[in-house]
Amino acid sequence: MRADETYTPGRRYVGPDEHMRLMVRVARMYHEQGMRQAEIADHLHVSQPRVSRLLKRALEVGVVRTTVSEPAGVFTELERALERTYGLSEAVVVDPGGDDGGRALGSAAATYLETTLIGGESVGISSWSSSLLSAVDALRPSNVRVADTVIQLVGGVGESQVQVEATRLLTRLASATGAEPIFLPAPGLLGSAAARESLMSDVSVLSVASRWPQLTMALVGIGATEPSPLLRSSGNAISDEDQAALRRSGAVGDVCLRYFDENGEAVQTDFDDRVIGVSPEVLRGIPRRVGVAGGIRKAAAIRGALVGGWINVLITDVATARLLVEAEGPAAS
Repeated sequence: MRADETYTPGRRYVGPDEHMRLMVRVARMYHEQGMRQAEIADHLHVSQPRVSRLLKRALEVGVVRTTVSEPAGVFTELERALERTYGLSEAVVVDPGGDDGGRALGSAAATYLETTLIGGESVGISSWSSSLLSAVDALRPSNVRVADTVIQLVGGVGESQVQVEATRLLTRLASATGAEPIFLPAPGLLGSAAARESLMSDVSVLSVASRWPQLTMALVGIGATEPSPLLRSSGNAISDEDQAALRRSGAVGDVCLRYFDENGEAVQTDFDDRVIGVSPEVLRGIPRRVGVAGGIRKAAAIRGALVGGWINVLITDVATARLLVEAEGPAAS
């Protein structure tokens, strides 16, 4: 008997080579032949716990190596790169292909909501976003209540038709999740700080604003300083003068009409004093802040929202995701 072999009285000794042979055989039967552990144990006349131990050991010593291959249209490595680069809780990357980008983002956002809303949530939602409209349209109604309340984060923006869309956005999300919808009965932007101060003191507005600090999740779009063609054609409430002033202050984008610069810092203009909506401090204090946005046109705005902590979950398209990672370091494959 060799020095490296073991001996038990009444039983034959088993050397390390035989252990390895048995380990490899068990691994092949399990991983290549598709046999269950109980079948392997019966076939080899060993105990099932021993089969389990051998399979575990085969992984530890490298006899079995697990590899995961990404199928087309799945970008987990790029998602991980986004998460590492910007400190995100989660990133979801989709390839719109030949499809409309907003619709693809909406479908991805709907799937994310269906997967992660599991009950007891209080969700805030911004009032206008084509991606969010696509998301709620794609959202399948839940058989159980997965959110308690859905609360409007900023007043309706633009003309009356835009405010109708804001109402539809809130209503559809509340209906699909079984939540109580809570509307903000106010426009998103007023003509003066005095008008905003007066309206914010109204009981109906105060009752909504008092709920914002208790939100567990915010679902928001990310806007560029230049309004989207859809928002502009719908009666964008932000005047050319306001847009010019925001750009002079260094603004690159907004979340819920709260504008920030390329470093994610809130810009200081009188525009903020006229907004009816959640404050930057309260917004960034919400535990889960999900931004749904894509397109190269919005890349600077999305990056600002990421570095400024305006969102900590991003749902975007593959081209924008790669650009965002390249902006901070080596490109991800």
